[in-house]
Amino acid sequence: MRSVRAFLVLATFLAFTVPLMPLQLLFVRMGSPYARTFPHWYHRQVCRIVGIRLNVDGEIAESQGVLIVSNHVSWLDITVLSAVAPVSFVAKQEVSTWPFVKWLAKLQRSVFVDRERRSEVGNKANEILSRLEEGDHVVLFAEGTSSDGNTVVPFRTALFAAAKPLEGQPMGSKVSVQTLALSYTKLYGLPLGRRGRPQVAWYGDMDMASHAWKLLGLGPLDANIRIGPPVPLDDFPDRKALARYAEEKVRNDVVELLRGSPAQRTA
Repeated sequence: MRSVRAFLVLATFLAFTVPLMPLQLLFVRMGSPYARTFPHWYHRQVCRIVGIRLNVDGEIAESQGVLIVSNHVSWLDITVLSAVAPVSFVAKQEVSTWPFVKWLAKLQRSVFVDRERRSEVGNKANEILSRLEEGDHVVLFAEGTSSDGNTVVPFRTALFAAAKPLEGQPMGSKVSVQTLALSYTKLYGLPLGRRGRPQVAWYGDMDMASHAWKLLGLGPLDANIRIGPPVPLDDFPDRKALARYAEEKVRNDVVELLRGSPAQRTA
């Protein structure tokens, strides 16, 4: 039965996605406002196709640019976070070489950063800060990797250099930071537990294709999200202070979500 479900979900996803890709490409090339909002609508539909129920506590500030600092559990996070709000992602350079996935990432206006080259991170800072000043919501997976769903990996301070450069100009109140804690808590409405959550997580040296096939066959999932309040980016004197604040907030919120702290609304 799991293989049948995986096949049906994947077939529906491709039938829904492929015809819409040229439309999003047109929005991006025209510089249309829909280039930012259309992926949000699209990913909400994908959540319905896959069977993901979103339980959201808090919301992203709509009237300003926001750096969203999040933990990372699975490739599924991209769809879940995109369904919560119109967002783009800071992605590692390798993603731009993955078949099919790279096109989806580019169509969502992701910023690709080679984390092994410090000069590259610095060069990308201008692009990210410019996007934030324009009112974009940009997601940074601050762990630099994904976890098993039961813990939060220590945040890598260096990753914040692209959003908080050493000699960056003041951003003012129009650019803020918000934390986002994410956990997958239920399968078919039943608690996953410590042993069950790694089935959803994609981490270590797992093969993406085989993991995706198994995950799509599992069944309906509950994703719990807690979004912290907006804090002006200028309130943090440097990237280390920003990283400390974000890690402590995300880590505490993930612990509470895993303990069953309820969300305020279902998206």
